[in-house]
Amino acid sequence: MKKGQIITIGRELGSGGREIGMELAKRLDIPFYDSVLLDEAAKKSGFSREIFEKHDERPTNSFLYALAMGMNSIGSGYQRPLMLDVYLAQFNTMKKLADEGPGVFIGRCADYVLADRDPLFNVFIHADMATRIKRTAEKHSVSEKMAEKLCLRADKDRASYYNYYSDHAWGDGRCYDLCLNAGKLGIEKSVEIILSCL
Repeated sequence: MKKGQIITIGRELGSGGREIGMELAKRLDIPFYDSVLLDEAAKKSGFSREIFEKHDERPTNSFLYALAMGMNSIGSGYQRPLMLDVYLAQFNTMKKLADEGPGVFIGRCADYVLADRDPLFNVFIHADMATRIKRTAEKHSVSEKMAEKLCLRADKDRASYYNYYSDHAWGDGRCYDLCLNAGKLGIEKSVEIILSCL
């Protein structure tokens, strides 16, 4: 592995992307940033962790879009939306953590935020819906019907969030160095492939 290697992992809910990232970080003996990133951002920004969890990889809506464009609720003046402040706090935290050394960053537009880093390796993990439903149902102790709803909602939310804050399209293979179908490959084989590429 190159010195200061940054690895980002975008993923579909239930694809195993988070588990792949954790195993990759463990095998490389480098930090893994997921919920830890939220804690760091919350500490440094003054916002509570609950605020970050509420807005974490959530989509924008038309009201927030109007605010982001510089209008407040009565149509005049500038009022920056809370969601943008949350994103900027995470953005700055990712940059700072990447400055400190190598790491595996999960989601949160990390590939876009850290695009200026070298070396950088961006991965997207996906899986067939049956695999995603099964994994999500087991992880969250819900029915398969509910798991499917969670997967579809997460896809919509993550795509909206990513497409809003970056100039790329979430899940578009052209935006990543490597895309893996963990539904076919499994966690271990996916990790091995990423390691071999590194």
